[in-house]
Amino acid sequence: QTNSGVNFTQILTNTLVVGVLSTLLGLVVIIITAYALARMNFKGKNLLFTLMLGTMMIPGEMYTLTNYLTVSPSQFNWVDTYTVLIVPFLVSVYYTYLLRNNFMQIPNELYLAAKIDGTTDLKYLWKVMIPLALPTLISITILKMMGSWNTYMWPNLVANDEEHMLITVGIRHAQFVDEATNQTNFPAQ
Repeated sequence: QTNSGVNFTQILTNTLVVGVLSTLLGLVVIIITAYALARMNFKGKNLLFTLMLGTMMIPGEMYTLTNYLTVSPSQFNWVDTYTVLIVPFLVSVYYTYLLRNNFMQIPNELYLAAKIDGTTDLKYLWKVMIPLALPTLISITILKMMGSWNTYMWPNLVANDEEHMLITVGIRHAQFVDEATNQTNFPAQ
């Protein structure tokens, strides 16, 4: 039994909306970035990829302050919105790295054959690369959704109103009290 006014239907809906949107939009960003890094030739590609890999060595908690200052009322004023829960986590360097390496394993002859047939890069990505990388994409989708579902620190910092509260924060704010002993029932929580 809960004594707080937390609406579990609302926080579950919020979590599903944020999880699905951040996963789908993140997949689009990851696929396009991985494709550009794997197949396209542009100046500074290797340097960009090296810098991206370098950011993986920095713990995500170190970005919290700068991310918060960016979304704070003095900058974008995204606090207590769905945007603040989705946008900062659209880009994942690890998943981009994983998918880029998968894309690089696909033979270049398929790309050249598609180019001879007059296929655009976007159509080649959609018709050839994505189907061949489907197992990796499914893994990334599952992991991104789990990451969105389980996140606690960032939503607790930026979305504490019930209209945008996620389930991890909502359950923590709810008080499960045993009526017989009048103590918090932590296993139920």
